[in-house]
Order: sequence, then C-alpha cells, then structure tokens
Amino acid sequence: MALDRRRIVAEAVALLDEDGLDGVTLRRLARRLGVQAPTLYWHIPNKAALITAIADEILKEKFDNPERPGRAESWPDWLSAVAHRLRQALLAHRDGARVVSAAQASVTMAGLSELAMSTLVARGVPLREARLIVLTVEHFTMGHVLAEQSFRPDQDLPDPFDLASYAERYPTVVAGITEYFQPGRTVDDVFRDCLRLIIDPAAQSYPES
Repeated sequence: MALDRRRIVAEAVALLDEDGLDGVTLRRLARRLGVQAPTLYWHIPNKAALITAIADEILKEKFDNPERPGRAESWPDWLSAVAHRLRQALLAHRDGARVVSAAQASVTMAGLSELAMSTLVARGVPLREARLIVLTVEHFTMGHVLAEQSFRPDQDLPDPFDLASYAERYPTVVAGITEYFQPGRTVDDVFRDCLRLIIDPAAQSYPES
C-alpha cells in the first residue's frame, strides 16, 4: 500500500488510541507503517506537525463542516452544542484533550474559533467579549476533558485509603458530590451544568434582539 499523508495520520491516530500520547513517536509510527523514520519526513517533518495532524483528524470527526446556527437557534444554545460536540470529539480518542491542546497550529481548531467568534459578533456580541466568551468555553471544555481522561479506573486508590476519614475531613466536598449525583445523573450532566454557568451570564449580558 502506498504511503501517503492520509494513511500516516490514520495509523498515528490508531497508535494514539493504543498507547496514548506518550507512545506516539515518529520512530514507532514508522515501524508500524513498515518504513524507515526518514521516509515519514516527506509527509510529516517533525513531532509537532504529527501532533497537529492528529488533532485535526480528531476534530474533523465532529467538525468536518461546522455550520452557523439557524435563524431560530440562539447563539447560547448553538455555542453550548458546539462545546458538547468538542467534548465528544476529545473523548472519542485516548488523550484527545492533550493532543488538541498541544496542537497550536491546528487549522480545524482555528476554524472552529473563527466560526464561533464571528457567529457571536453577527448576533450583536462585541468582538472583545465574543473572543473572551469563546476562549473561556474552549478552555473549559479542554480542561474538563483533560480531567476526565486523567482518571484511570484501573489504578488503585492510595493504600491505605480511609474513605470515612476522608469524608470527615472534607465533609462539604463529599456532601456536594453525594447531593449532585442523584440516581440517573451522570458526568455528562456535570459538564452541561458547569457549561451553563459560563454561557448563561454571557447570554444575559448580550441577549439577542
């Protein structure tokens, strides 16, 4: 099979899913493709370019052709939906948030930011505030998924771990977690409710006419 950029990136994403970001190197990718590492340089010149290519591939799964909101859709609802799709894209791959946050030159992420900012501006939000709103939503989403993907259920708690003593020392933390996670409530609800605390005040400041 001929070696081209599409095949290289697809194999890089597969390597990411198997071994995580720390396992993605040009040397390991070359071995996976059955070529020498210098052969990859014709298509991917360095590790930074590889990470950016992987990030773009991850994002395109949910944002291949993102659209502006329809006339009947408010910008807060649209921006919230964009954030949820971004989270889904990041969660779909191991270390997805680490990859995208490290890809400073991602044209897909830049295009998404441009679309979001220009949409808010078109709906009457001043440019400065539009940038801050979009930046805050993006950073929150990245950080939230970074925390989600850092949790390893296969890793044991510190030994010994005394849950009763922990609850006694941090009663408000434990009470808050217990109160929030009523039957049927999931981590998806946490993301939604935290996101609402960001977007709702901005929507009140810049309501659509």
